[in-house]
Amino acid sequence: MKNLFVEKMKKEGLSDIVINTFVNYYNKLINGETGKLSKNDITKPDADKIIDYNQLKSLEQNNLDKLAIIKLNGGLGTSMGLKKAKSLLPVKNNLSFLDIITKQVLFLRDKTKSKMPIIFMNSFNTQKDTLDVLDKYPEIKNQACPLSFVQNKFPKIIKRDFSPLNNKDDSLNWNPPGHGDIFSCLAQENLIDTLLDNKIEYIFVSNSDNLGAIADTKILDYMIESKTPFLMEVCKRTEMDKKGGHLAQTKSGRLILRESAQCPDNETDEFQNIQIYNYFNTNNLWIELKALKEIMDKHDNIIELPLIVNPKTVEGIDVIQLETAMGAAISIFDNAKAILVNRDRFTPVKKTQDLVLIWSDIYELKEDFTLNKLSQIDHILDLDSTYYGEIDQTQKRFAEGIPSLKECPSLTIKGDISFGKNTIFKGQINLQAFEPTKLANIKIEN
Repeated sequence: MKNLFVEKMKKEGLSDIVINTFVNYYNKLINGETGKLSKNDITKPDADKIIDYNQLKSLEQNNLDKLAIIKLNGGLGTSMGLKKAKSLLPVKNNLSFLDIITKQVLFLRDKTKSKMPIIFMNSFNTQKDTLDVLDKYPEIKNQACPLSFVQNKFPKIIKRDFSPLNNKDDSLNWNPPGHGDIFSCLAQENLIDTLLDNKIEYIFVSNSDNLGAIADTKILDYMIESKTPFLMEVCKRTEMDKKGGHLAQTKSGRLILRESAQCPDNETDEFQNIQIYNYFNTNNLWIELKALKEIMDKHDNIIELPLIVNPKTVEGIDVIQLETAMGAAISIFDNAKAILVNRDRFTPVKKTQDLVLIWSDIYELKEDFTLNKLSQIDHILDLDSTYYGEIDQTQKRFAEGIPSLKECPSLTIKGDISFGKNTIFKGQINLQAFEPTKLANIKIEN
């Protein structure tokens, strides 16, 4: 059966690195591995493995010439009703994620006189659109490495007999292998050697929909001074974060990332207990390239990350998607650590309501193109998915502007409500409409 997958992947033109990586995980699957990680196998991380960002100091010298930025940019935002790259969405001041990310890098290059390159990891779906946007910024291409590369894909597996899925629509036969695929991509594109040859020693990897993830010299300086090969940015878990992956530690003392798909079904309540597992992964990772190259060379360019077995259904057929998470590499590197950062380094957009928060007066875009939160309180937005679940619906209902939310810690909307100008919310606000309603020129306090 394994040979059927190898033949399928070769026909698709996938590299030997990708094929060998898939076969490695496929063998684990048919040998009974589920990718589950029980609470009996882990403990809370030791305190000395968690670095406090607020205790770091900046060095006098500029080290940004030693850094490359990689942005994960393969997502289409289908959960928001999008059919193109999520990073094309307008975020602030009529600028998209891609516009702002590019301007952040150009500003830093100019300010520090560094040549810090940026590289986008795209999917086949986002590559062309991304490069079209970046054509507006010819100066961004002034770097010693490619501006982008395309992530790989794995064949879907029929759960019943572990055979390849062969749907008439070939696009349904493949799945993204998760962002753990970045390591295979860097190897097959020869990017690790290219960067090292250009005296770039570190990479900072983050999601393109997280505008809080900017290149931070204090973190880079700490890595250099402490000789830390792998650093994961984490935040304190809140009730909003309880369903996401958390940081833990193996019985042998290595840090490890456990995703929700790796949690046994009977341990879900404990998995989501934020008092037991205090930290979640922001997917902002700092990696020393020499250490990464040593690991890749030692294992024939295969980093064996913890397996994620993701069950799906394709036109009534139960299938399995094999995936990995790049943050799971924290268990691979000796002396890897986590750094507890402020929440402003984690402003992801996964739903339309996340975007509404950034559109609002809670945030401003500074001269260096970083997001500045103007409010000191935490904000929770819960919009009725029937009317706000997709981006077109949301843009229609907020076409005349976003209500003032700076002094509104919680806004819940049920029903079809549109908003006009001069709308102000203060306090805990709950709105419900049983028929289409428009609010404008109104101040609501609670």
